[in-house]
Amino acid sequence: MTTLTPILTTFWDDPQSWTLDTYTHHEGYQALDKALGMDPADLVAMTKSSGLRGRGGAGFPTGMKWSFLPPPDGGPRYLVVNADESEPGTCKDIPLMLAAPQFLVEGCVITSYAIGCHHAFIYLRGEVVHVYRRLLRAVEEAYAAGHLGKNIHGSGFDLDLTVHAGAGAYICGEETALLDSLEGRRGQPRLKPPFPAVAGLYARPTVVNNVESIASIPPIVLHGDEWFASMGTERSKGFGIFSLSGHVAKPGQYEAPLGITLRELLDMAGGMRDPNHELKFWTPGGSSTPLFTAEHLDIPLDFESVAAAGSMLGTRALQIFDDTTCVVRAVDRWTDFYMHESCGKCTPCREGTWWLKQVLGRLERGQGDEEDLEKLLDVCDNILGRAFCALGDGATSPVTSSIEYFRDEYLLHLSEGGCPFDRDASTLFAKEHVTT
Repeated sequence: MTTLTPILTTFWDDPQSWTLDTYTHHEGYQALDKALGMDPADLVAMTKSSGLRGRGGAGFPTGMKWSFLPPPDGGPRYLVVNADESEPGTCKDIPLMLAAPQFLVEGCVITSYAIGCHHAFIYLRGEVVHVYRRLLRAVEEAYAAGHLGKNIHGSGFDLDLTVHAGAGAYICGEETALLDSLEGRRGQPRLKPPFPAVAGLYARPTVVNNVESIASIPPIVLHGDEWFASMGTERSKGFGIFSLSGHVAKPGQYEAPLGITLRELLDMAGGMRDPNHELKFWTPGGSSTPLFTAEHLDIPLDFESVAAAGSMLGTRALQIFDDTTCVVRAVDRWTDFYMHESCGKCTPCREGTWWLKQVLGRLERGQGDEEDLEKLLDVCDNILGRAFCALGDGATSPVTSSIEYFRDEYLLHLSEGGCPFDRDASTLFAKEHVTT
């Protein structure tokens, strides 16, 4: 059985885990000393050879993204950390920043040194004020200790780090919309190319990485790329934070090697919340990834295996639903979110998510007919691959996968004139009441 690998989460249970003193007691900033004694190009090469892939959803190799920056031309270049975590079910970066923010701060310094950046930014979702304050305090402590600012650790390297609170838009999790928001404009995706590596923040070369990606850099530098690559699978290396929520006995953050299965994680989490009910469906990477069912309990949770099974590892947000849950209602609620959060820039997403909501709402109420299922699939087909960014594609995932695995449940809503999981609205339960 795969065991947990507490690295970023190793001292979360400390009474003051967020302080610089606690972090320093747990090897904090030793990696920075080691990094400042290395050639920046060697740091990029180490990150490449470690096999670290982006922990924000897409899984793009982190070191390769750094290497896309053009040669220095004398002008500024930037590091921007995407901390705009806001997809339903995704909840790993916020607890990491709340419990151990210095991992992220040290990772920012090392990454900035590696790519030649002298001003880095952390773009945080604005609603999480408590996390914003904690990050500000962590940065303040790092400045006071000489880990940020001028001549860091006597190396001659300078870095300023700015924590920016966003205005609360899911679309700003898309890297180019984030950059527009950071520049003071409305957060909407940019046309690519040019990519941020060439023309990003203020039209300068920019690296945009997820919180967990950057926080993983200090352990890699300190313990070595081979140490990191020894965990996980051949193509999905290292460890990651798996967020279990929903109908599970012990929801929370489980840090484990990539390739662990949900069956193993559920065993660690005490199984289902109610042992009298069974697992019905779950998300492997948040609400924007195609659903899995109990048949997928033993799929290794790595990028390749999950993709081969028809979904995406995404942010490893494992939302667990038992057999008391109406899948139609769950998908309808997620579609509410995607319709509301569409930025409106492109027609497929702006109009498509609205129509998905109308049809799903009708089906959930037991109205419409079987042809509405084909209409849903047709709308999804007109969004997928045609939207300006990935938000539209993500909105189609729970719809198409739920119809694939739970078509009978959609039809049951029609035949019973309402949701069979709601006693007040369903004729199914009314019939049972009469017969008894």
